[in-house]
Amino acid sequence: MRFETYVPSPEHPSQASALAAMQRFAADLIERERPAGRRFTWRRSDVESDGAPARYLDGGYGVGKTHLLAALWHAAPQPKAYFTFAELTALIGFVGMASAVGALQGQRLLCIDEFELDDVANTLMTVTFLRSIIPAVRVATTSNALPDRLGEGRFSADDFRREIAAIAAHFEVVTIDGPDYRRKARVVADALDESTLERLVTTMPGPTAVDDFDALLVHLRRVHPVRFKALVDGLDAVVVRGLHPIANQGDALLFCALVDELYDAEVRLAVSGCGVSELFPESYRHGGYRKKYGRCESRLAAMLAELDSAP
Repeated sequence: MRFETYVPSPEHPSQASALAAMQRFAADLIERERPAGRRFTWRRSDVESDGAPARYLDGGYGVGKTHLLAALWHAAPQPKAYFTFAELTALIGFVGMASAVGALQGQRLLCIDEFELDDVANTLMTVTFLRSIIPAVRVATTSNALPDRLGEGRFSADDFRREIAAIAAHFEVVTIDGPDYRRKARVVADALDESTLERLVTTMPGPTAVDDFDALLVHLRRVHPVRFKALVDGLDAVVVRGLHPIANQGDALLFCALVDELYDAEVRLAVSGCGVSELFPESYRHGGYRKKYGRCESRLAAMLAELDSAP
């Protein structure tokens, strides 16, 4: 994903504005790496060296937030790091705050995809982490909620407005409007029948993991989420047999995290069993984690539709 491959919709000018804003942010990062005597100070109006040290891409599903975040990461100079928010909080929980800060405070850029506050613990953790690395490290993130509305519907966010305000103060918000470009994919996203799935497995050209859905969920419970990336590393495709509605919300959230990893790594996915729209119970769509499930459905549908359209 690069800036050159992001195609803004002419019907939604905020997409072109967001593209320009992230390009300027990348230009500022590059300019900061020039030796002092070679900086083009007469062109400082072309970059955004002043103001908030972080950018916050806000918008709905499928408007290109992750594309722009990944494009920023590719354009920025080393050293740099890219995490989903779930990966970042899992890392902090796994190695401890001091070790996580120590590992990341030397980065020039930290990209955090799908920023969200699920509970009191990661709210306080996030405040401490951001205070420890900003402004020495530039940060860019994506989210489906504005900074001052993080945590709504998930915990007693009103009791933590000061902490949430402290998080929001680091960011300049870049808003992106538009429909979910994956919406059409949702309509055609059906699971494969078993015979078609078996034929597909034999034609997969690269490394492929084949799992039964229930066995996969059991395995995910035993693996720390910080290690999910390693589960898909090196795979070309994943095949899951027997998809069915997930009755346990803990399992559902772990599966959402796995889908994010597969999507980010551009691993192909094929499944048999129920369709995407049947995977999560209706009650999940109205709870505190509804945005996680909405994102997961959108990404799953796009991945299955892409497989269906492949030659």
